[in-house]
Amino acid sequence: MTMTTLKKLVVCLPAIAFLLTPVSIAFQNETPANQYQGLFDNEEVIDIILEGDIKTLLNDRGEDPSYHSMKLHVHYLDSEESLDLRVRVRGNFRRLKENCDTPPLRFNFRRNEVPESSLFADHPSLKLVVPCKGEQYVIREYLTYKLYNLFTDYSFQVRLVRLTYHDTVNNQKSYPQYGFFIEHKDNLASRSNASLVERKHLRPEIVDQNAFLRMSVFAYMIGNTDWSVQYLHNVELLFLNDEKKYIAVPYDFDLSGLVSSPYAKPAEELKLRSVRDRVFRGYCLEDLSVLNTTFEQFQQLKPEVYRIITDNTLLQENYIQFATKFLDDFYDTLNNAKKKSQAFSYPCKRYGKGNVVISGMRN
Repeated sequence: MTMTTLKKLVVCLPAIAFLLTPVSIAFQNETPANQYQGLFDNEEVIDIILEGDIKTLLNDRGEDPSYHSMKLHVHYLDSEESLDLRVRVRGNFRRLKENCDTPPLRFNFRRNEVPESSLFADHPSLKLVVPCKGEQYVIREYLTYKLYNLFTDYSFQVRLVRLTYHDTVNNQKSYPQYGFFIEHKDNLASRSNASLVERKHLRPEIVDQNAFLRMSVFAYMIGNTDWSVQYLHNVELLFLNDEKKYIAVPYDFDLSGLVSSPYAKPAEELKLRSVRDRVFRGYCLEDLSVLNTTFEQFQQLKPEVYRIITDNTLLQENYIQFATKFLDDFYDTLNNAKKKSQAFSYPCKRYGKGNVVISGMRN
């Protein structure tokens, strides 16, 4: 399935009900005190129409894209609203025309122009992920965020949308396509009572150990090697104001094996055949028993991890079969003492690639 462009229309996925199992609260001992209410509290799909000079917006893919004035029409359940906003292209790899048919976007709302009753009232800035090489990969990445939500509230919230482009200048309208909003990092920090840390070259050991191990084992589970704390690459670093500790929050999962996007390739330094080859990229642990509490959480959440995939009505059956097998391999490792030791001792290997630092994908 190819992306909608301004010169051609695409056939969208059927507009069928989107079902997800409730998020478990098991093992969420680090739950922020403030439970954020609003855009991300419901999993119903939101229908949105982005209206304006779409062609100019989507072609503005330089190093410093400009904001463009747009109109957003929102239909959610029985309510409708129209909002003025500014939109620009964002991203690194996915911003470039040679990599993606349509670039990801950033929405910017003026606070004094958004009614308090709006879904977007407390979200002046939002990322929007749109299909790069097909809607299926957007849905897979969205669900990967939902998987991490199972493990901790210190994770980015997401909301699925059906997006239609209405180019009022060229009088063209696309078919709807799935995308998803990602919570802004400022909102993440606010609801976590935390400060954002922008400093690079900090050692991973600075992160609260339980939080780091949870994140790095999750990355291993989904086959994600495209991250680093040192370079803040696909990771936001929070400092919790009350607990006085650092928490790393991952994002951008499109290069993971679980998503398996067409353009996904592991970093050359890791010498992996594909993103479906797992490698544990945490730091060296001389005593793997430190991981026992983390492994226990993954075991307890196993049924819900599988249900996120198997109960989703928007995924293709062949992908569900692949993802189930991919997860089976992960849990087989956890349940096999020899495999577990080999996998999670990898950063300690003298001639291994476990300590390679990923600074970012090359364009």
